Amino acid sequence: MTSSLQDRARRNFLRQSAVSGGGLVIGYFASTSEAVAQVITKPSDQSGNFTPSAFIRIGSDGSITLISKQPEIGQGIKTALPMVIAEELEVPWKNVRVVQGDLNPAYGSQSAGGSSSTPNNYNEFHRLGATARTMLVEAASLVWNVPAAECIAANSAVTHTASQRTLSYGALAAKAATLPVPDAKTVKLKDPAHYQLLGTRVGGVDNAALVSGQPLFGIDVKLPGMLYAVLEKCPVFGGKVVSANVDVIKVLPGVRDAFIIDGTDNLKGLMPGVAIVAESTWAAFSARKQLQVVWDEGKGANENWSDFSTRAQTLSKQPGTTTLRKDGDAGAALSNADKTVEAAYSYPFISHASMEPQNCTARWNAADGSMELWAPTQNPGEAQSLVASTLNISKEKITLHLMRSGGGFGRRLSADYAVEAAAIAQHVNAPVKLTWSREDDMRHDHYRAGGFHFLRGGLDVKGKLVAWHNHFVTFANRVGPEGNSTLRPGSGGALSGEEFPGRWIENCLLEQTAMECNIPMGSWRAPGANVFSWVFQSFIDELAHSAGRDPLAFRLEILGNQDIVPAGGGERSQPYNVGRMKHVLQHLAEKSGWGKRTFPRGTGQGIAFHFSHRGYCAQVAEVTVSKQGRLKVNRVVAVSDIGAQIVNLSGAENQVQGSIIDGLSTFMFPELDIKNGRTVQSNFHEYALLRIPDAPPLIEVHFLKTDFPVTGLGEPAFPPLAPAVCNAIFAATGKRVRQLPLSRTDLSWS
Repeated sequence: MTSSLQDRARRNFLRQSAVSGGGLVIGYFASTSEAVAQVITKPSDQSGNFTPSAFIRIGSDGSITLISKQPEIGQGIKTALPMVIAEELEVPWKNVRVVQGDLNPAYGSQSAGGSSSTPNNYNEFHRLGATARTMLVEAASLVWNVPAAECIAANSAVTHTASQRTLSYGALAAKAATLPVPDAKTVKLKDPAHYQLLGTRVGGVDNAALVSGQPLFGIDVKLPGMLYAVLEKCPVFGGKVVSANVDVIKVLPGVRDAFIIDGTDNLKGLMPGVAIVAESTWAAFSARKQLQVVWDEGKGANENWSDFSTRAQTLSKQPGTTTLRKDGDAGAALSNADKTVEAAYSYPFISHASMEPQNCTARWNAADGSMELWAPTQNPGEAQSLVASTLNISKEKITLHLMRSGGGFGRRLSADYAVEAAAIAQHVNAPVKLTWSREDDMRHDHYRAGGFHFLRGGLDVKGKLVAWHNHFVTFANRVGPEGNSTLRPGSGGALSGEEFPGRWIENCLLEQTAMECNIPMGSWRAPGANVFSWVFQSFIDELAHSAGRDPLAFRLEILGNQDIVPAGGGERSQPYNVGRMKHVLQHLAEKSGWGKRTFPRGTGQGIAFHFSHRGYCAQVAEVTVSKQGRLKVNRVVAVSDIGAQIVNLSGAENQVQGSIIDGLSTFMFPELDIKNGRTVQSNFHEYALLRIPDAPPLIEVHFLKTDFPVTGLGEPAFPPLAPAVCNAIFAATGKRVRQLPLSRTDLSWS
C-alpha cells in the first residue's frame, strides 16, 4: 500500500471510530502492521447505535465486540479469526459478539480464496488481541499504582495477584484508551500450552441464525422501494444483442423497465444482454419467458467439446507449444527403460453449482454519483474495482457490504453479477436486487477448465521411476486489446513446472499446449490441484502396479529425502517439505491399517497425497464395487498437516469432511457438454451431484500438530480424494479410471 493510501486508511479508521459508542476501540492495519487506539466519548446517534470499524471494541458496559473482516462463504472464518483475538484477549467466548465487517481499506486484504484467510491473518490477530490485553493490564496497574508484572488478565478482567483486587475490562476501557499503543515487538503472546479456546470445538457464530432462517445471505437483502431484476445473456459465450422486444416486455404486469445492456468484451465482466426490472422477482422471471432476442452469437458458436477432444488427441502427437520443465533426457530415458507405461487422462468443464445462485443488490445515488452494494462475494475489492472501471465511478464512491455467501468454491472471486446489478441500478436510478436463476448460474458460470493429459513413465529393472513425460493440452482465452491480445490459460488450466512429481524425477519433460476458446474459466476449489492430483496420483499408481511395487513404498521412494526448493514464484512454487509429507503418509498408513488386511475381489484400498495451498494432506479410501459396477466408498481416512495449531477443531473437521464429500461428488457425477458454443446442462436434473446414499458412512479425520506456520484448510483436503478412490477401484476390480466423471467408465466385472 502506498503512503497516501496508508494515510487515507488511517484517517478513515479514525473518522469512523470517532462516531462509535464509548469504550476502548483498537484497530489493526494489516497492510501497515500498525495498531491504533482512540478514546471514544460520544455515541454515533441519539439511540447510541454502534457501527464498528476496528477489530476490537470493549464497551464501558463490559461488552466485547470483534469484527470479522474476511468474507464468510461457509468455510467458518467468521468464527475462527475472532477466536484468535479472544484467546489472546482473555475473554470467554460466550461473552463475545462477532460482527461482519464491510469492505474498508482499514482492514487490509479482504478476500477469501486459496485457503489464505487463516495464514494471512493468524499472526496479526494474535498480536492484536495481545496488544489490547497488554493495554488493559497497563491501565489496571496505573489505577492501582502497582507494577504491570503483578497483574494478570483472565475472564474479561485484570487481577492484582498480591492484593487480589480485580477490575473488569469494562471498568478499564476508558483508561486503557488513553494509553499509547505498545510496540508490537514488546507485546508478549500467550504460550500455546496455555490456550483454552484455540483447538476446541466451537459452533459457528451464525449457526442459530442459519437454522432459524434469519436473513444473512445476499439473496435475503431487502431495501425500501427495492425493485427486482433479471438479465438475459446470450446462450453462446461472447454473443451480443442485435435486437429484443423490450417494448412488449415493458407493458407486462409488474414490469417497470426493460432495456439492452451493451456490455464489454471482458468474458468475466459486464456481459451484453437484456435487463428486465420489475416489482418482484416473480414478475421479472415471468416476463423473461416472453422475451425474444436476436443474438449475434459470434465465433463462439462454432465451439464443441467433441471437437476439442478430437483436436487434443491430434495435438498430443505434436511437440507442446510451451516447455514447462526439461530435466535430463526424458525421451532417451523412456527408450532405455525396462518398462514403459502410457496413459491418457481427461476431464470436462464443470460448474461451481453453489447452493445460492449469484445475486447482488445495488443502490445508485445520482445526486452524488455514489453506489452502494450488498454482495455475497469472496473478493469485495475486485467487485468494487470492476464496478468502478466499468461504470466510470470513483472507487471512493462505492460502498460494499459483505453478505454471507451460500457457497463460493472460487466462483465468487469473480464479480460479474455485482457489476450487472450496479449497471441496472444506475440505469433505473432505484435500489435493485439482481437474482440469477439456476439456469443462469450453470450456463454463465466461470468454469473449472477441462483438460487432457498424455503421460509416459519409465521404470528401471528395479522398478524405480526414472522418466516422466506429460503433454498437457488445456484451454485458454484471448485476453487484451484486439491486435495485441495474448492467450492465457484459464484458472487451474496452467501446469506448474514445480508440480509433483516432475521436479523429483531426473529425466522429466513437461509440455503444455493451449486450445483457444470463448468459454469463461475461473478459480474452482483447489484450482489446478483438484485435477492434477487425480491425474498424477492415479498414473503413479499405474506405474507402481507395473513395477510390482507397494503403492505407498513407491511414493515414498519418489519423494526421497531432500526438500524441494523451487526456482520460480507463485503459490504452487512454494518450498516442498518432503519430511512433512512423508510424516503424513506414515501416520496415514498407521491409522488406515495400510497393507495389513487382505481384501476380497470387488473391494480394495487406495492411497493418494497432495501438497496444495500450503497444506500437506493424504488419504486412503476403501471401496466396494459390485459386479454390476456400482461403487460404494465405505471408508476414507484423512491425515493433514496444516501447522502448529488447529484454530477451531469443529470447523477444521468440517472442512476435511466437506472436502471429501465434495471431492467424491465431483469425481462421480458432474460434467458440462459444450455444443455450438452453449452449455448443454441447465439445472440439477441434468447436472448430478452426490446424494446421501452415495456418501461414505465413515470419514476419519486426523491432524498432525507440527512446528510449522498455521495454514488454511478450505482446499488442501480436496485433491487426494479422487485418486485415492480411483486407486481403490483398481485394487478392487483391475479397472483404471482415466476419464472424469466416473459415470464415463464401466466398472462392471466378473
